Amino acid sequence: MARQNYVFTSESVSEGHPDKVCDRISDAVLDALLAEEPEARVACETFATTDRVVIGGEVGLSDQEKLKDYMGKIDEIARACIKDIGYEQDKFHHETVEITNLLHEQSAHIAQGVDARADKDEGAGDQGIMFGYATNETPDLMPAPIQYAHAILRRLAKARKTGEQPVLGPDAKSQLSVRYANGKPVGVSSLVLSTQHLDESLTSEDIRAIVAPYIEEALPEGWLTDDTVWHVNPTGKFVIGGPDGDAGLTGRKIIVDTYGGAAPHGGGAFSGKDPTKVDRSAAYAARYLAKNVVAAGLADKCTLQLSYAIGVSRPLSIYAETHGTGKVSAKQIEKAVAQVMDLTPRGIREHLQMNKPIYQRTAAYGHFGRKPDADGGFSWERTDLADALTSAI
Repeated sequence: MARQNYVFTSESVSEGHPDKVCDRISDAVLDALLAEEPEARVACETFATTDRVVIGGEVGLSDQEKLKDYMGKIDEIARACIKDIGYEQDKFHHETVEITNLLHEQSAHIAQGVDARADKDEGAGDQGIMFGYATNETPDLMPAPIQYAHAILRRLAKARKTGEQPVLGPDAKSQLSVRYANGKPVGVSSLVLSTQHLDESLTSEDIRAIVAPYIEEALPEGWLTDDTVWHVNPTGKFVIGGPDGDAGLTGRKIIVDTYGGAAPHGGGAFSGKDPTKVDRSAAYAARYLAKNVVAAGLADKCTLQLSYAIGVSRPLSIYAETHGTGKVSAKQIEKAVAQVMDLTPRGIREHLQMNKPIYQRTAAYGHFGRKPDADGGFSWERTDLADALTSAI
């Protein structure tokens, strides 16, 4: 029987964290190519350090002349991301940082396994395993620790960007230890917040006084008590932030991007990859299906695993686990999800309308637990398959 009383911890990082700067740039490159051509191929990696950003990987358009024109825009794209995040430090400034573009054309050997053949039986972009997860412990069917760790940083970023708290810098991390009673989240036993600040004279106590109201606003009422242990900027000053303080790399925050450690992860990063890469699209599909299972009331918790082989269109396996909360068998769920959605790479992309420039917005504060956008962004967060799943059982 699953434990009912325990403490579980998850962390989040802000859009100004060095790794998230890189995720943002990689996804901005992807969006720009998808805006040019919905079937564009992109596998973009970014590295950032003091006064330097290096962008590499493989990209492809059907029109090579357009691809050449696009390559000249990489510098502008990267600087726009850094500016929007808010970096104007002496050693990491959107106007003066050196941008190196090492992107090149996609490997023909990879493309031949992915491209649709005459029968449109498009293969997966790589082998791998992907997990989706949902739980009814929060309104967005996400684990509470990661969802509220994100919420804290989003609220602080809003305060910074609106000018309400201009003393805050772009780089920040949060961590929540959430107490569970009878299997449900009921409060915060401890929280950690480290945030960059632009005034060197500020102490940890000063920063706590600034951020506390926003943290309280982001959390459910009553979750912070006199027993909650606070650690705000526990090492003291945090003035030098972002890639100047610590190098960043695309894809290093895969647990922050997903479920905060509350569910398994297949190991593949998301940012910078076009949706033919099942690392991304199938992980989104698995979340979509798991969320709809929970939304349909078929389970209180659901983990779903999909597996693929490069060049093969259909998933090799579908596995469901309901952690003792299922109202129907896992085998019935596995059969139903395969029935209600085409889980080939093309089927996933078409069902979730993924061949659009919708990815830059996913690069910070989680790929899951977000509200679907009118233009198709976060389409995998819809619960429009709940009735179909119920009918398929």
